[in-house]
Amino acid sequence: MNCESNTDPLIVYADIISLPHHQSAFRPHMSLHDRAAQFAPFAALSGYEEMVDEEARLTDREISLGDSDLDLLDRQFRRLSEMLSGGQLPRVTLLVFIPDPRKAGGRYETVTGRVRRLEPAEKKLFLLDDAVPPRQRCLEMDRILDLSFE
Repeated sequence: MNCESNTDPLIVYADIISLPHHQSAFRPHMSLHDRAAQFAPFAALSGYEEMVDEEARLTDREISLGDSDLDLLDRQFRRLSEMLSGGQLPRVTLLVFIPDPRKAGGRYETVTGRVRRLEPAEKKLFLLDDAVPPRQRCLEMDRILDLSFE
């Protein structure tokens, strides 16, 4: 029989169309849900959406301060050090650049709290911030762009 010349399925499959559907005597019949799951789409590019979202996430570039701004900041750090030496725990508001751990750049954050310790040799500032609950934070002095006392 030539299949190309006749496309009527009743004629093409006439020899098998009336045969009974095969049922296995050893395996249970598969449910429609399980049969559909075999043909469900799968994520061939797993992680692709997360990668696209990460690439689309914007970060800020770190600002470099000029000499006059650095001098002003240095004077404020000296004043802060004197206050800490005098037994005070001054309240400050800082503008800090927080580097992004996954890509170039980062974000700017305003942090308010009480300074606990200043370590100029290691360029670290420790403070108890005003978050709820309060948390001890260690900030790099090189990342601080502005410091104001309250």
